[in-house]
Amino acid sequence: MRAYPYPRLTGALTARVTAVRLRGPGDRREQLDSKGYSVVEQVLALGSAQRDDWISARISLAATVPAREIEAKGHWSDISVVVVLTEGATNARTVTRLEPSVEGGQEWVGEIELDRDRYLDRASLNVHVVATVEGIAGRIISSTEQEWVVDVTSTVPLRDRELSVETVSFARGAEWLRSFREAPWIVDTSGRMPIVRLNSDFEGLAALVEGGGSKVEGVVGELLLAQMCAEVWTAVFHTALGDLEIEDDGAPVFPPDWRGAVLREMLPDIVPGRSVEDALREVHTRRSGEGSWADLQPRIQYAAARRAELPKILATTVRDLERLDLEAFA
Repeated sequence: MRAYPYPRLTGALTARVTAVRLRGPGDRREQLDSKGYSVVEQVLALGSAQRDDWISARISLAATVPAREIEAKGHWSDISVVVVLTEGATNARTVTRLEPSVEGGQEWVGEIELDRDRYLDRASLNVHVVATVEGIAGRIISSTEQEWVVDVTSTVPLRDRELSVETVSFARGAEWLRSFREAPWIVDTSGRMPIVRLNSDFEGLAALVEGGGSKVEGVVGELLLAQMCAEVWTAVFHTALGDLEIEDDGAPVFPPDWRGAVLREMLPDIVPGRSVEDALREVHTRRSGEGSWADLQPRIQYAAARRAELPKILATTVRDLERLDLEAFA
């Protein structure tokens, strides 16, 4: 652990991508689909736009700073939150400031522009809190624990450029998997990152998910992936909610890693019309037995399905199957 000769924040600084707009020829702008960035993996895949003519990407960000600690300890003044985008391969560097969404609040928001002619492969996006400490300006008092990866070419937002899906026999695999041998897949959130374990005992399932078959198999495979993605969102939400730390006054605290990002992403759909802090308190209170936890389950399912784009993919699947059926009889 690096030592600093001045007081730094001990609370977590978190950041997440909230929207991405691509600028093309003629200043034409297009919103990147939300499946192009993952708050779990903390990766933005600009190649998911499926267009090659974009010139720049404007990335909207939200950072959460430990505002209570700043106010309580009083070591720091002239607080600012800075976003730094860098790429070692090209030595490119872009810096911008975020602004508080409300005066004295925890959330800071803003945008940073990525020029395509300056960034070629993978860039790192870090957020820092900068302040005046002991009369010296410009000192970094906190940084995000893990940077966001901005991948200029990838079509899938994966940090390791590998699918987080593992195909394994549930009947002949690890002992804990054997009790799930009748399930087509399960979402395992026990490790550092969630992973989908696909049951190879289901004949043809892996081929459907991996694609490359007939048109019908491709359509069904897309629907299976969307359903799988919705289950991942549901599972990681419950995992994140189970890892909350509680302050002395009973208020729940957002986890500092992907779990906190998942909660911030889903809570606006689960408890609409409330700040994410108030929504977290509401959900935590209900989960603890005060209020109806069951009433929130449809909202959780809805939020997960939205992020997996399940309604959109289901509608597309129905249309594609009808079209293929008509083609078969033509």
